[in-house]
Amino acid sequence: MSDRSEERRSRTDEFDDDQWYSEGEIPDDWDGGGGGRRPAGAPSAKSGDDGDPDMGDLFDELEQLEETVDSHEEREQVRETMRMMMDVQEPAVFGRVVFGFDRSDAAESLLGALLFGIPMFVEGGTEEVGLFLSQRPHYFLLTNVLTVALVLGILYVADFQDVRVHNPILGVLPRKLLGVLTIPLLTALVVMTAWGRIDWAEPWLAVCQVSVALVPMAIGAALGDLLPG
Repeated sequence: MSDRSEERRSRTDEFDDDQWYSEGEIPDDWDGGGGGRRPAGAPSAKSGDDGDPDMGDLFDELEQLEETVDSHEEREQVRETMRMMMDVQEPAVFGRVVFGFDRSDAAESLLGALLFGIPMFVEGGTEEVGLFLSQRPHYFLLTNVLTVALVLGILYVADFQDVRVHNPILGVLPRKLLGVLTIPLLTALVVMTAWGRIDWAEPWLAVCQVSVALVPMAIGAALGDLLPG
């Protein structure tokens, strides 16, 4: 009889005391032991280390779920939930969770690129700086590195929005970064050619002049994509 009692007691002790409480109902003085007291300084179950969860935490959970599901249909359902999560976010100027690059992002980037680019198209200094760069290839390279660095800083460092890299192209290239750089580049090529600001009889000079216009246009495209309205 005593053996059965000891066995029943050992099985009871194996249960985690968390199982006896619903989420959010664990008392603040609980420590998981028989005494029913939480050690001094232990975190309360009602509040996480970082405070209340937000949309960013939900996005992280959905990303983890996407990696664990097996079928393509389930993965698409998770992605659709992520897109729906973005749509139902509370309106805010800053701090929204954003990822990917769709048609609305492209339109916003185009608008920002044009706002910053039109002054460059009509300004003669663009041609002069392009001529300077064409004679100094290392400065041309530095100019383009600066352009990419500025866009990276605006998208992923400045923290205007909570920008997430999701489903990158070829597993490496973030869609938003690629889109924000491609839109102003194509816009500069088309508009500067149509307005006679570059002459493709001298392709190297034309490329250098486009790279000059691309610097502010890429900044405008990144800001246009991130800032609402």
